[in-house]
Amino acid sequence: MGNVASAMSMSLDGFVTGPNDGRKHPLGEGGAVLHDWLGKTATDADRAVLQEMVDGAGTILMGRRSYDSCVGEGGWGDGGPAGDVPCFVLTHEPPAEAPKVFTFVTDGIESAVAQAKAAAGDRTVGIHGATAAQQALAAGLLDEIQVHLVPVLLGDGVRLFDLLGASPVNLTRDRVVEAGSGVTHLRFRVVR
Repeated sequence: MGNVASAMSMSLDGFVTGPNDGRKHPLGEGGAVLHDWLGKTATDADRAVLQEMVDGAGTILMGRRSYDSCVGEGGWGDGGPAGDVPCFVLTHEPPAEAPKVFTFVTDGIESAVAQAKAAAGDRTVGIHGATAAQQALAAGLLDEIQVHLVPVLLGDGVRLFDLLGASPVNLTRDRVVEAGSGVTHLRFRVVR
């Protein structure tokens, strides 16, 4: 089976969105700068990192908050964040209707990861969203953390590493790519 990896763009002060994220501002107020490296400021190094993630993705696992902020008007249309790649959404209450690529999981992170891994086969389960990544890490289910470190201080928003508990999580740095866009792409393996 493939690995379970979280890949998030993050400000230098630890935020993956600006304040007041939601449908109107999926990345929060001022948070769109976190994804500039995916488009208008992208370098060849940035594009190579992104292509590696896209090529390796077997499934996406996200929380309901990420799903709600990006589906519908201005969202992904009839697909998911990676087109037709199957998406699993961790939630307490599934919506009445959703695009066909989404499966809603109501019985916890362990079940969501197991279902996503089974569907992904030997490819990667990509965790989308801070809360889902925190839950997977706390449950010992996350194998890899990718942080795309953006040289900006947002000051407020959703932090990537807020709810990890009291025990330290040891990581081994696997790769550092300094892109000409100013973003530093970091990849860590979780030590078990």
